[in-house]
Amino acid sequence: MVLLTVFTAGCSKKEEPVSAPQPVKRIEAAKPPMPVQKQQSTARVPITAAQYAEFSGKKDPFKPFVLDIRPFRPASRKGSFSGLLPIQNYEVNQFRVLGIIAGLKQNNALVVDPTGKTYVVKPGMEIGKNGGEIQKISARSVEVVEKYRDENGRIRKRTVRLSLPVKE
Repeated sequence: MVLLTVFTAGCSKKEEPVSAPQPVKRIEAAKPPMPVQKQQSTARVPITAAQYAEFSGKKDPFKPFVLDIRPFRPASRKGSFSGLLPIQNYEVNQFRVLGIIAGLKQNNALVVDPTGKTYVVKPGMEIGKNGGEIQKISARSVEVVEKYRDENGRIRKRTVRLSLPVKE
């Protein structure tokens, strides 16, 4: 019995009195601080002459250190055709003269490129990589004048003579 009273006394639950709900306190949001200084637009501020940078005596940072030296290629007189012709893909020295056709008004020549393709050329036509122009076709040779740039950047002229092969 004693044990039963001890167990029942330990199992008894004491209820706490329920108190009235407390009112909820409202927290007001903090007001943003006032700006210290009003920001001005840079578009409205006039720029004085002292603020401009002077670069006239400075080196151009976009100019390459090494100059690109290419052969001089004059603009094509045709104007409508901007690409290179097959006769302009080889050096003038690589062409061979197979024959010369003597005419009443002008002479024509038959030349062959390194691949074996033949061309009939006349004075005034362009031939070769460096924009060579056929100046004169005589009974034994074809004279081609090439323009090129030398090491100093000046335009120079060079005459190349292509002769008929000598019969043995």
